[in-house]
Amino acid sequence: MTDPVRGDVSEVDDGPEYDLDFREHPERYHHTPDERGVFKIEPYKSELLPEWGISDLAAAESGAEAIYERYREYRGADEFVGMDMARKYLQMGWTRAMRYAKYPGGQKYETDADGTRVEREPQEWYDPEKREIALVYREYLDRVREDDAYRAAKRAHRERYG
Repeated sequence: MTDPVRGDVSEVDDGPEYDLDFREHPERYHHTPDERGVFKIEPYKSELLPEWGISDLAAAESGAEAIYERYREYRGADEFVGMDMARKYLQMGWTRAMRYAKYPGGQKYETDADGTRVEREPQEWYDPEKREIALVYREYLDRVREDDAYRAAKRAHRERYG
């Protein structure tokens, strides 16, 4: 059977949170370039999720800044898992806000008359404030992605743990 933490994460996303402290066990963390694990990887979920928000521009600005500050703390403590989880929360802010910016109610799909699920055409810009929120998160996300310390920590984590 595949290890749900290091194996196919898609199997795990439907289940409960991991009963594991990833700060104590960074070797169990498997980096993915997407947002998988944001609601499961503890203690980082509990530290980052309260900061995250896309309800309005003020919440996004303070949230993105707070998450980036957490990122800097994790970087200072040489905690790659925390650094990567902060990156995932910033990425989630960007992608979720952009979806709301382009689609009414953030609904990318709708059901047609035949009951078939079809993708809606994006509207440019359905919600201009959500676009601004997305750009706030993107600015901080780009800082993390371009950070040489993040790249080096990701490479070191992969070399050490696979």
